[in-house]
Amino acid sequence: MLRFTRAFFAATLALALAAFFAETVPAQTKGSGGGKIICWKDKSGKVVGCGDRVPPEYEDSATKELDRRGVTRKTTETAEEQAKRAAEDQRLAKQKAEEKKVQAEQKRRDSALLSTYANEKEIDQRRDREVQEVDRLLGQFQGLHKGAVARRDNAQKRLEASEKAKRPSDTIKDELARAEDDMAKFEKSINAKNKEKEEIRARYAETKQRYMDLRSGSAQAASAAPAAKK
Repeated sequence: MLRFTRAFFAATLALALAAFFAETVPAQTKGSGGGKIICWKDKSGKVVGCGDRVPPEYEDSATKELDRRGVTRKTTETAEEQAKRAAEDQRLAKQKAEEKKVQAEQKRRDSALLSTYANEKEIDQRRDREVQEVDRLLGQFQGLHKGAVARRDNAQKRLEASEKAKRPSDTIKDELARAEDDMAKFEKSINAKNKEKEEIRARYAETKQRYMDLRSGSAQAASAAPAAKK
């Protein structure tokens, strides 16, 4: 019951005060139709008083201006609310500017894409040339890796033989370690080149699809879709 009473009081306080001040406005002010009441709020947004002017200690608070009939005619924000609204406006403006920048860049990329290729076949040909170059380097790394495996196997056999003869050799151990290091290095290069081939194919698939969309004039191509990469 206490909670209901507080809520009811908070909800009707502004109207009650407005009605009170409306009755006490000087007669000459009422007669001229210029009577007004200003209600001010605390930091929580609750109305804490009304009158013909805002007290100095509430000058930075949110206010609500009512006419002599209790109808709201004007509201103001607190300094904190104004700062938040200004920050939000700035954020939205920045977001809008960024979207325009992205759209402009997309338009530039689309124009370059259409001017670079005469047809889809040319896109496939360029993709194949890049894949062939990666394959060439991949073949070299595979050959180097094969050589490192052979050196590792040879060093391993020699080391086993020396240990069996009870004449272990630090030199052979070093050769074995170097061969294993080379194997790991070339394996890493081989994996990187295989990944590069996958990326090339994926990139050109995206480029080709974008090109076809632009050439067909589809709605998707006209939108701010992800930029095609060449």
